[in-house]
Amino acid sequence: MQLGDAIGFSAAFLTTASFVPQVWHTFRTRDVSGISLAMYCAFTLGVALWLVYGLSLGAWPLVVANTITLMLALAILVMKLRYGRLP
Repeated sequence: MQLGDAIGFSAAFLTTASFVPQVWHTFRTRDVSGISLAMYCAFTLGVALWLVYGLSLGAWPLVVANTITLMLALAILVMKLRYGRLP
């Protein structure tokens, strides 16, 4: 593995892993009051576009990181939509 790819995968791991505590906390508590729907909509779309960009370049650190991040962001977005409507 080249140094650039190693740096890319390391950065991808750290930024992607940073979402796991938020997803777990939101799933466990069902508390979405501090989550901005507009921000997560924009963020999720941005991550999807980064994924498409990574695929177009064949840049695997971008593809792997953004695939996982997209799933985590979608999980938070779905929980925001679902739990945000509870009384």
